[in-house]
Amino acid sequence: QVQLVESGGGLVQPGGSLRLSCAASGSIFSANALGWYRQIPGKPRELVARIGYSGTRNYADFVKGRFTISRDSAKNTVDLQMNSLKPEDTAVYYCNFWSRTSVNYWGQGTQVTVSS
Repeated sequence: QVQLVESGGGLVQPGGSLRLSCAASGSIFSANALGWYRQIPGKPRELVARIGYSGTRNYADFVKGRFTISRDSAKNTVDLQMNSLKPEDTAVYYCNFWSRTSVNYWGQGTQVTVSS
């Protein structure tokens, strides 16, 4: 069982930045991949960014060049640096841990609101 705790959400003005952090209870290197997803009310959850075991990063087209995913093995965390935020980035952001046994673990979510 892996527990994930997100932090760093909040209210920010358009063009601003936020950094989300996800702390995992287990070693992040026991995961096939770590990722950040988001969900807007009434819409399905969607991938924002993912980092694989080998370090390969994938980003959704709508965040390329603005968001960066990173991991810290010493802290067992995976972070999402979000720059140049837009109102359409407003959503609940979820941390994801995809285990070697193909089990998905999710954090509780953190709200990001981009508004002036």
